[in-house]
Formats: sequence, structure tokens, C-alpha cells
Amino acid sequence: MPEALNPWSSGQAIDTRRLFDDFGIEPIGPLLDLLPEVPAFMRRGIIVGHRDYRPIALAIRDRRPFHVLTGFMPSGHPHLGHLLVMREVVWHVEQGGQGMITIADREAHAVRGLSWEDCDRYGREYLTALFALGYRGEAYFQSHNNALKDLAFEAATRVNFSALQAIYGFATETTLAHAMSVITQVADILYPQVAGEPAPTIVPVGLDQDPHIRLTRDVANSLRFFLVEDRGDHVSVRAKNAPEGGVRAVAKALPGSKAYEGHVDVRGMPCELVSEVVRGVERELGGFGFHPPSATYHTFMPGLVGGKMSSSVPDSSFGFTEPAAAVRKKVMRAVTGGRITLEEQQRLGGEPDRCTLFELNRFHMCDDDVELAEIRRRCLAGETTCGACKQATAERVLAFLADFRERMDEVEHLAAEV
Repeated sequence: MPEALNPWSSGQAIDTRRLFDDFGIEPIGPLLDLLPEVPAFMRRGIIVGHRDYRPIALAIRDRRPFHVLTGFMPSGHPHLGHLLVMREVVWHVEQGGQGMITIADREAHAVRGLSWEDCDRYGREYLTALFALGYRGEAYFQSHNNALKDLAFEAATRVNFSALQAIYGFATETTLAHAMSVITQVADILYPQVAGEPAPTIVPVGLDQDPHIRLTRDVANSLRFFLVEDRGDHVSVRAKNAPEGGVRAVAKALPGSKAYEGHVDVRGMPCELVSEVVRGVERELGGFGFHPPSATYHTFMPGLVGGKMSSSVPDSSFGFTEPAAAVRKKVMRAVTGGRITLEEQQRLGGEPDRCTLFELNRFHMCDDDVELAEIRRRCLAGETTCGACKQATAERVLAFLADFRERMDEVEHLAAEV
């Protein structure tokens, strides 16, 4: 059995190849041709994998409805490590997605032990940063959303503790509040399809968050009334949890279909169309009609001092509201891919693939692909020193933060209204 991933660990090493092989995550590259435009985080290989992203890519291409959902656990101030997911959410909303942000205050309270007051304060900082980046959509705090709590209760009827043990490695000492926070996250992911209409939903996450996606897809399928299967020469619609009369309702909605005990066969109609008709019938019968959620998975930018970026290592990152002098100092102290001496640097060239500052530019601070390629070329050729690169990167960072803070001040009222 594959080793369980811990979505709450800040020090867990992620074996990307094992994760792809063991859990069925697929590389995203083959789907990029479907997109009208490919954002930098996909072009540059920062988004490395996906789970069922094709319906999202087609919805973007064909301008069909889809949802965008992600959550932030307000266990501290937002910082550089959160910027990628925020930007990915904003980009998907700009492509036509209906945005929904959850502030996971119940999770922060249950798992990190934060007070509700701190959860509220940090949560509004996250929302301010999102609005400053251009996010325009809905947002809520878990603890204040009664419809979400009802959905979590319904989802909990489909999950037993042995499943949580298998997926998360929960043990006998795991608190019930921790388990409840997991079910609340499942409800978060499905909630856009309850608050709005059922539609494909994209959830941008880091690789370590895949357990939440897998569990939610299982729950979404378990809550469906009907199973629609393409059998080649016909489409079969089978009742799973449908109320009495459900099969007859499906047959009536699909002219020319043939009803049997417990299932309906449909000929001459594409499976996708049958699925949408069945989903409508399910909603009329009081069901959810969920689409299983999709996900994109990103790699993690290394901390400025090497290793993983972590709030427990202050010098590994910087917050959005830290003083400029403190941020500059962190950038200037960052671990680079430079050689020991200037002579070696000029003769052998630097190693940008081992440089935290090159990664900082690749992830966030250099929008122009041509400029980024030139930074890499000059490093490899030994034409630039690490000191000069640090200075240039520090200026980019400080310019970004100055503009970002100004925009945060302008939209702070939006976060206060959530």
C-alpha cells in the first residue's frame, strides 16, 4: 500500500515520480494545446501534474461554465509560498471560471490550535492579498457557512474512519475535530456546485494536498444517484442511490431509451449529453449531480536558505507586509548556485538550477520568458556574479512588494466585507 501523504506537514519530502505512479496523477503537458493561452506557471513547468484537468481545459476553450475553488488555512501571515496558488486562481477566474475561496478557519483551529480571533485576522490578510492580485469572486469562512456544514455532514455519511486511516495515516490519537476538518474540506471542494450549478471544478493545490482531492472525488461519486457508462454501442445509466421512480424519470427524460430493472440503455446519443440529462434528473429528484473535482498540482519553490520554504524558518521566505529592509536582507542572504571563487564562476559558470534566487525569478519575479532565459544564460556563461544577481533580484522583489502593498490597501475593504 502506498505511504500516506500528510497535507499538514511542513517537512515532508515529496517523491513526485512515486506520487504520479502510485496515485495516478498525470503530467499536464499533453493538455496545454487545448488552452487558448498558456500561463507562465504552466509554460515553465511549475505546474507539473493534474487530475482530470481535460474538462477544465475544454470549458476554457469552449467558454463553458466551470468553477475555481481553493482554500487557505489561516495559521499565520500570508507569504511568498502562497503566491503561486493565488495567481493560479486569479488566472482561472480570468479564463471564465466562477471563483470561490474558502478560509479554512475550522482546520486551523482543529489542527494548529489557533484562536478564532487569530483565524479571522489572518484569514482577512489572505483575502486582501487575493483581491490585490485581481481576484473577483466569492469567499467565505468555514465556521460561518451553515450550508457548508450541512454539506459536510452529508459527505461524512460516505466516509468511515478506516478510509481516513488509509488516506491520511490517522491513528487512534487523532482528534475528532481533525477528522471533521477533513470532511469540511471535502465539502469546501464540492460547495461551488451546491452554491451554484453543477459544473467541472478546478482546485489548484500543491502535490501534498492530493489526499483531499482523491477523497473528495470518491465522495462526489458516492453521492450520485446514477452511474453513467459508455458501453460503446450504447450508454448505460444505472441506479445507485436513486429514490423510487428514479429509473423511470431517467427513461422519460431520454426519448427512445429502454428501461430495465435498475438501469436504462440509451442508443444514438453521445455519453456526454446523456450525462448532462441524467444530472438534471438527479437534481430534480433532490440529488447533487456532482462533477468529480479536478486538480492541478504544482511543485514547491525552495526556501531562500535552501530546503523547503517554511514559516518555521523565517529566512526561507518573506511576508507581503514585511519591512523592505528585512526583505532585502533575506534576498541578499539567499543560497545561490554560484561557485566558491570569482575565478571559478567566470571559468565554470554558475548553476541556476541549484539557485534559490533563480527559482524566485522563475516562479514570480520575472514575467518575461526572454529575460528569464537571458538571466539563465548569463549565469551559465559566468558573465554575472551572484552579488549582481542578488542586487537585481532584490530590486524586482521590492518593486513588486511596493506595488502589491499599495493594491492591498486599496482592496482591504473587500476582505473586511467577507
